[in-house]
Amino acid sequence: MRVVIAEDNALLREGLVLLLTSAGHEVAAVAASGPEVLPVLLEHRPDVAVLDVRMPPGFRDEGLRAALAARAEIPGLPVLVLSQYVEETYAAELLGGGASGVGYLLKDRVGRVDEFLDALERVAAGGTALDPEVVSELLAARKDDPVDSLTPREREVLRLMAEGRDNATIAAHLVITERAVSKHIGNVFLKLGLTPSDSGHRRVLAVLAYLNKRFRT
Repeated sequence: MRVVIAEDNALLREGLVLLLTSAGHEVAAVAASGPEVLPVLLEHRPDVAVLDVRMPPGFRDEGLRAALAARAEIPGLPVLVLSQYVEETYAAELLGGGASGVGYLLKDRVGRVDEFLDALERVAAGGTALDPEVVSELLAARKDDPVDSLTPREREVLRLMAEGRDNATIAAHLVITERAVSKHIGNVFLKLGLTPSDSGHRRVLAVLAYLNKRFRT
């Protein structure tokens, strides 16, 4: 898998290069500032881009803006965004462009190597990977909406669904049966007014679209 990395912190950037090459991936290029990102992505057209949100020169949203611009030029370009904090507006904007092949992780997740590599591969394959804290922030961002009607267990299931987990993984995580998971998912869809789907990917897109819509209204 060919990867482009955009990260201004030299230590983290080199750590990502080492981690990815050790896992058998090819780092096609790296970028250390916002203006470098879009040209590098357009030149190399990687299988997935790993981008910091805030980069020089302004340390505001240069990485994210470059990611959105690149996805406009290269439709469906998989992008995994790394951030130091949960930045709700940036997460919502990224999802607003279509949730296929996108991820948003907190940087400390990189230290959990297996989780990070799993998230990277899911995003590269067109799936989703949202940090649990990002999901929690999006869920909590709105008041007086149908999410409030979910039971604690249904909210747990929704969070895991939004992270991109399948029924078997959710069942193992919650130590319940897959049949129970299916029942909870049915209740979630019913309460949120979403159309159920047997496709895990379409299911996640529906949930993320819902979260994004509720956050932005």
